[in-house]
Order: sequence, then C-alpha cells, then structure tokens
Amino acid sequence: MRGTDEHTEGLFSYVSCEARVPADHPLRPIRAIVDEALEVLSADFEAMYAPVGRPSVPPEKLLRALLLQAFYSIRSERQLMEQLDYNLLFRWFVGLSMDAPVWDVTVFTKNRERLLEADVAAKFMAVVLHHARMKKLLSDEHFSVDGTLIEAWASLKSFRPKDGSGPPAGPGRNAERNFHGEKRSNETHASTTDPDSRLYRKGNGQAAKLCYMGHALMENRNCLIVATRVTHATGTAERAAALAMLDERGQCRRRITVGADKAYDVADFVRGLRARRITPHIAVDGNVRVTGMPRRTEIDRRTLRHAGYDISQRLRKRIEECYGWVKTVAPLRKTRHRGLARVGWMFTLAVTAYNLVRIPKLVAAG
Repeated sequence: MRGTDEHTEGLFSYVSCEARVPADHPLRPIRAIVDEALEVLSADFEAMYAPVGRPSVPPEKLLRALLLQAFYSIRSERQLMEQLDYNLLFRWFVGLSMDAPVWDVTVFTKNRERLLEADVAAKFMAVVLHHARMKKLLSDEHFSVDGTLIEAWASLKSFRPKDGSGPPAGPGRNAERNFHGEKRSNETHASTTDPDSRLYRKGNGQAAKLCYMGHALMENRNCLIVATRVTHATGTAERAAALAMLDERGQCRRRITVGADKAYDVADFVRGLRARRITPHIAVDGNVRVTGMPRRTEIDRRTLRHAGYDISQRLRKRIEECYGWVKTVAPLRKTRHRGLARVGWMFTLAVTAYNLVRIPKLVAAG
C-alpha cells in the first residue's frame, strides 16, 4: 500500500525544521519546484502500489532523499540515512518532522527499486521540464549532444572468459591476476561482477576500463539537459543514442540544428540527421589517415559558412559542465550500482538534479 505524504509535526516539538531553515536558503526554490512536479506524478505513484497492505516509504519522500544524495555528494544510501537522522536541513527537504524515525537502509533500497521499475526518474525529469515557467527557458530549435563514460562498479579482475576457461584465480579475497599475453574482448569475455558493463577506452593512449556510456541531449538557449540515455560502451553507441533521443522528441515543424564534436562526423549519422530534417552542426573531423590524406568530412561548406554553425560549436561544449557536475558532485564518475537499468536510472536522476540546481537561478534572472 502506498504511504501517505503527510508533513506532520511532533506534539511536543517547540521548533520545527521549517523554522530552522533560512528563508533565503538555495534549497527553498528547488523544494517548491520538486513539490509541484511530485504533485503531477501523484497518479503515477498511486498506480505503483497495492490498495491494501502495510504503508511503504512515501515515494515523494524517497525521491526527495535521492535528490539530496546528488546535491550533497553523499556516497551511499547508508550514509544518507545517517544524515537524515540528525541533519535538520535534510529532514525539512524530505518532509520528516523533528522526531520522525528514519527508515532502515535496506527498506529504503527496496522501495527505490519500485521507482526504478516504473521509470520514475524519466517521468520526473519530463514533468520538471514541461512546467509552465520552463517554456521561455528552453529552446525547441537548437540542441547539442554528447556522450561520456561512467566507470562500472567492477574490477578488471572480474573480466573473465565467458566459457569459464582461463587461469584459475589465486588464493585470497583480492588475488593477483596476470593479464600479460592474454587476448581479451567483449565478445569472448564478460565481468562476473557486472555483466552489463563493457571494456572500452575513449581514445588512443587511454586505459581501457569496464564502463557504461551516458548520453545527454542539451538545448542551447540556457544549456539545460532535456533527454538522457545510458547504453553499453561501444564505438557506435554515441551516434545511435543521439538519434534515439532526437526521435523521442518527435517531429518539429521547423528545421532544427544539432551540435556535436568530431566523433559524430560520420556519413551514416549525418545522413540520419538530414533524413529527419535536422541540420548537422558537427565539428569537422580533420584526422589524418595512415596514407597521409585528411579524413573526408560529411559536413558541407554551406553549413560551415552559416553564422549559426559557430554559435552551435561554441555552445555545445557547455554540455561538459553537466558531465563535470554529475561526476564530481552527484557523484557518478564511478557508479555505485550494477546493471544497465539501475545505472541509467541514477544517471537520469543526477542530470535532473543538475537542472534543478540551475533552474531557480535562470527563472530569477529571466
């Protein structure tokens, strides 16, 4: 049964959490936006729970707590519960009274899985972006796209042959592993800790790691993220995810532009954009081939001469600000979760937290 989202105070409490939080605290406008979005999602929450049974952790409180975890770089849900026990600011934001008991961490985690199954993170992000106050902040014509690596919660020692062959593991909990002379690939090997992760390196000279690939679609007016996706780390994942996110937004009456780095300067991707009536403002890949000839670009000269191309190339780099915040503050440089679905859910929630940090400032400035 769904628990009620009641903000009740203790009978003998002389001061409330509300009185302890300064009127100009930055979390106050964020809390207002979050509460309005959660009110819209109330019907979705109701459908997630049985009409009878023991009350669960209210989904509204659970989602607010997970946002706090991203805002304040809390590394685990166990530490989050510890903070909720004595931090009055956290209690106020989540909606707990001064003397309300804090949930057991295992109960909290199991209730989070229910939100994952219902894809609440994507719905919550969409509701926040479709708020009436957001219309003037978002562009519907100019976008940028990029991808980033998210290191998996798995060791390279767990990357073993799928058929069970290979040298046996040494004694001890953290036994040594010698990879010298061993050929490893994602076709023949998989991680025993996180089978969804893939061995991948971003570029030449960089170390290969077990990781996922996160993707984001950014509008260029205020550089807010409007769509996310997490996929297996492959050489074509960035371009495939970009087209998928653009298709989710639907057809636009007017021609739109999409900025991207030189990794997207590929014939199939550029043709895919033009088939969708999208102008590719993609950086030219000027790498030199082994033969000494520069690589042929798919971006025509007419696009390169357009004034909007330079603007898109300047603004597309701001998507790295989101990735920097998500990896250092959220923190998702190395995910604490296993499995493509869980990592994707947490990535979407972390990006939504990034938007929530910026939206009140943009609304006030506008």
